[in-house]
Amino acid sequence: MLSWEYPPKVIGGLARAVADLSQALAEAGHEVHVATGDWPESEQAEYVHGVRVHRVNQFFPRPMDFLEEVHFMNWHLVQKGSELLNRLDFDLIHAHDWMVAPCAKVLKHAFQKPLVCTIHATEWGRNNGLHTDLQRHISDLEWWLTYEAYRVICCSEHMRSELRNIFQVPDDKLHVIPNGVRAEDFANVHADLGTWRNTWALPEEEIVLYVGRHVYEKGIDLLLSAAPKVLQYRPQAKFIICGKGPLHDELKRQAWELGLGDKALFPGFIDDRTRNSLYRLADAAVFPSRYEPFGIVALEAMACQAPVVVSDVGGFRETVEHGRNGLTFYSGNINSLADNILHLLGDKAFARRLTARASLDLAERFNWAVIARQTVECFRRAVPEKSKEIDLVDGLLEGGELMRESSNHGRW
Repeated sequence: MLSWEYPPKVIGGLARAVADLSQALAEAGHEVHVATGDWPESEQAEYVHGVRVHRVNQFFPRPMDFLEEVHFMNWHLVQKGSELLNRLDFDLIHAHDWMVAPCAKVLKHAFQKPLVCTIHATEWGRNNGLHTDLQRHISDLEWWLTYEAYRVICCSEHMRSELRNIFQVPDDKLHVIPNGVRAEDFANVHADLGTWRNTWALPEEEIVLYVGRHVYEKGIDLLLSAAPKVLQYRPQAKFIICGKGPLHDELKRQAWELGLGDKALFPGFIDDRTRNSLYRLADAAVFPSRYEPFGIVALEAMACQAPVVVSDVGGFRETVEHGRNGLTFYSGNINSLADNILHLLGDKAFARRLTARASLDLAERFNWAVIARQTVECFRRAVPEKSKEIDLVDGLLEGGELMRESSNHGRW
């Protein structure tokens, strides 16, 4: 595995997705090594939940900017990857997103190993087009990675369509495998939630929660714009906007100009325990994204039994079914957003029915053990000798059943 980030370095959803997949593969009996950045004090490999994690120093030499930092990391990843591939007989290389594309390409050709990549999001999608030289450069690296990969994994049908249209990736090269969550990761909450809640809201206040990066595509400005209508009908509502990002100060200024006052709280970055506790207390967890390839944040909220409202964009449309396991609003429509929040706040029994159905979906559809089996099937189709084995039994067994019956474990 090659990844720009891996816990405890967590910038976005990429780190958690790579960690959860790696752990699920290890639990299924496969040997998984992850080469990643953020060099620790010790150069010894970590062994975390059955996964061997190797970190390289992405800050030496000192980079002048973000793009140079990425390239320096790739040089160090090539060195680390070469050491591992010379020492161990890996079956396959799995690269995650454009930040590791140069390393993945070099190792694939130098060691003649099959390459699979996962594209978690695209620069074109994040920015609704390519408007700067940096965006065009990143998009070129994304295309390069999909071109070099034997198989390309994406997390939703929306992303499959995006990769077909932007990069002309052949359909038979694309595999849709959703992300998931580990419900047990969200069980750690503050012991006395009732008392702890008083540090965030008054007893009579209803919590409308957002957790995530403060960037344009996440649509937090839309949530703030919807707040006055919500407060008109539910004056006891309180908006807690967690996270940081380049728009953090601008969003705080917007809240002030809208007159939200103490009805909008910006606590900044929060740790996992605080996040879990707030989700448990939330009367509505809202994710008003303009662009969302999958929307794992909605699953995280569901894991904490928080009723969710999301925009009807991208992968959200495939994870949240309106009126069944959550609510969706018309993307960019402030009135639609406000009305859906008000629906949850005004009908607590309905909100509980949504969270109960969401819990079942997490166990059945977004379970990492199931996702790992689907990923291994994709891996085997990328390895020539394994692909032949699968072709021989296609039509006799379903893909998931085939993986359960197989006794061959891989080293990825």
